[in-house]
Amino acid sequence: MKFGVSTFVWVSPFNTGSFDLIYKIKDMGYDSIEVAVEDKDIIDWAKLKRIAKEVGLSISISGAFGTERDISSDNPDFRTEGLNYITDCIRIASEMESSIFGGPVYSAVGKTRLVSEEEKKKERNWCIENLFKAAKIAEEYGVVVGVEPLNRFESDMVNTADQALSLTREVDSSYVKILLDTFHCNIEEKSIPKTIRKVGKDLCHVQANESDRGTPGTGNLDWLGIKEALQEIEYSGSIVIETFGAPSKELARAASIWRPLANSADELASEGLAFYKKLFSS
Repeated sequence: MKFGVSTFVWVSPFNTGSFDLIYKIKDMGYDSIEVAVEDKDIIDWAKLKRIAKEVGLSISISGAFGTERDISSDNPDFRTEGLNYITDCIRIASEMESSIFGGPVYSAVGKTRLVSEEEKKKERNWCIENLFKAAKIAEEYGVVVGVEPLNRFESDMVNTADQALSLTREVDSSYVKILLDTFHCNIEEKSIPKTIRKVGKDLCHVQANESDRGTPGTGNLDWLGIKEALQEIEYSGSIVIETFGAPSKELARAASIWRPLANSADELASEGLAFYKKLFSS
């Protein structure tokens, strides 16, 4: 099993001035760095790739979806911008040799409303229309798009694996699969191990976060059951910690981060990795 950690643990937005993290993450013993693309233009991608290769870290790419990147929005300009952003991230993932680009690609984070069935249907149709286009682009670049369900406090569109599978099966592309984040699953799913088994071969990426988004191993998740389920489906992707040590105001509002989640970002990352290595080696 390979282990990664998101740049979100330390900084938002990640930029060229944050590249010291690459060395820190390698020294901690991680296999990969997951780069959250909040603003692609503030990152020197060629330099990032070069340094990561020099130290021996692989790169994965995740998305940050605000209001203006919403492919299911009733605003056509936002839908266009959302697809453009997804396209940019797929291209970046290809350049960084990341096999996946993941996130809540279907909507804006923090978009939570009670809407009519008619409105839900319209938004879902816009989403599917754009996911079809994204799938073609992903296939062109050889990158899998991971659709991530979010909990009910962060999205009103896709909260469960069943809802995510409904989208991906309608798109029907081997380049659009499922990303599971155990923090969201803990809120929305009856059983995380059963959810993992249900998704099965459609699972392309795992963000393994604690029940409170704090240090893995310190909360109430069934980590042994999660490990056994991943082994049963022969999951061969990465296990990535994605939590928020210094969120921007926008990110804090969208994800409801109002307090520190650990004594420090370094402690969360180092102790979380130690927990995962022990768990998956037993």
